[in-house]
Amino acid sequence: MIKKYFSLFLCILVSIPVFSIRPKAVSLGISASAAVVMVAQTGEVIYEYNAHKQLSMASTTKIMTSLLALEKADLNKEITVREEELKVEGTSMGLLAGDKVTYEGLVYGMLLQSGNDAANVVASRLGKNIDNFIVMMNKRAVELGMKNTHFATPSGLDDDEHYSTAYDMALLGSEAIKNPDFRYISSQTSARVYYGNPPYSRTLTNHNKMLKMYDGCIGLKTGFTKKSGRCLVTAAERDGILLVAVTLNAPDDWNDHKILLDYGFSEVENKHLEPQSVKLPVVGGVSDKVTAVPAMDAYVNLISDYSEYKPVYLVDKFMYAPVEKGEIAGKILYLSDGRCVAEVLLIANETIALKKVNKKEKSFRIRFRNYMKSIFEKLRRKIWQITA
Repeated sequence: MIKKYFSLFLCILVSIPVFSIRPKAVSLGISASAAVVMVAQTGEVIYEYNAHKQLSMASTTKIMTSLLALEKADLNKEITVREEELKVEGTSMGLLAGDKVTYEGLVYGMLLQSGNDAANVVASRLGKNIDNFIVMMNKRAVELGMKNTHFATPSGLDDDEHYSTAYDMALLGSEAIKNPDFRYISSQTSARVYYGNPPYSRTLTNHNKMLKMYDGCIGLKTGFTKKSGRCLVTAAERDGILLVAVTLNAPDDWNDHKILLDYGFSEVENKHLEPQSVKLPVVGGVSDKVTAVPAMDAYVNLISDYSEYKPVYLVDKFMYAPVEKGEIAGKILYLSDGRCVAEVLLIANETIALKKVNKKEKSFRIRFRNYMKSIFEKLRRKIWQITA
């Protein structure tokens, strides 16, 4: 049981991006000043050009603002917009002072309409003020391994201290697209959103033309300022392979992304993993062992000429009876270059009932089991404190 919780801690450690860029040296003839195509599942870079060059990223910034809103806010909570929160220039979802809008509506406003007003409201409320929210943005960036990024605005307006790289934005995009709410919202070509005073239905249209132009595109975000030029982060999925492409300062960004994603899909395969079942000891059961089997099929997206991975089994040393069929018994982590690229749960394949014992022995076993559970619970809390 200790290992069950420790495995989460270990997965967090091995998931910290320490990726090496090893793409083939090819020329794709794109217009961007910087570009990356990344395998979202593993962080492997398929193609890069000026991947670590620090540049402005315009409204693709709203990927981070939206992700924080989805991770930390009650999406159904209704907010009354304040006048001071609307003092921002640029694109807008049309908020007015006194309007009532939910956090979910604000995320739609950011990801579809690229509303700077929506980003300001989210920052002001989640961070208590914009400065505090920017601290939250930069902290999350560090957690994701965005080593060459610094956020200075929640919307992406030009600022000398607001910059990122194509590689860092690919890390952010890969994290964001794994969030089910983010994926759904950013994939909508248009949506009906209710806000106003009183709220009424509006239609917001997504600026991301790739959703209609490229088969399999499922998001993410556009951006433009005079300083940054045209910026774009897209995600596309085909045959179980999920890619994220980034271009910064790309005059021909739509065409660039078609080229980048086509090349990416040509270089990646979706490999079926074949995890093995394991036998675990059972304490106090009618059987002294239980078989733990993979809960589901698992696949890993790997660059075709890079297929090394190592399965690491994290299971309990033993299980207490009764054991229910389907009970979680551990997990398998698939590691590639020290990174957790896939995870498969192991579950009990059978039910193991308690062994019948006399009252005195039964009482002792129950007390001993409860005592051990209390110890594990204390350890679990300590591990959660470490990983929080």
